[in-house]
Amino acid sequence: MRYAVKRIDEIPGVPDPDPGDPDWKPLRHHFGLEAFGVNCFVQSEAGGRLIVDHRETDTEAVGHQELYVVVGGRAEFTVDGEPFDCPAGTCVAIRDPKVRRSAIAVEPGTAVLAIGGTPGQPYEISSWDAKWTTGLQQA
Repeated sequence: MRYAVKRIDEIPGVPDPDPGDPDWKPLRHHFGLEAFGVNCFVQSEAGGRLIVDHRETDTEAVGHQELYVVVGGRAEFTVDGEPFDCPAGTCVAIRDPKVRRSAIAVEPGTAVLAIGGTPGQPYEISSWDAKWTTGLQQA
């Protein structure tokens, strides 16, 4: 496949087994992208978690910069303790991997695109992404 065109809602989601967590749309896997990490998280309930509270220094993905784009609905991001109202079309860029970040859905059906990687390093699939990808390949 040299290219593909799809709407996010046409891409099968992977329901999270934890109640209240968002569905994961594995965009990187779906499109066969290998150069960077990209996923979409969709929360069906207002008040539900979209992005788990974390720093990129807390995981094996040490050094990731991330860009979050609210592509549908409305989210509330908290970045280093500061809340931000983020309607569709809002970009939240985290350059410093030590910055704590999280997000919840303000509206049902809120979708957030997450793109990330480590500056100056080739992209490596994270262990959590590899775990889910393995499950997708077996299905």
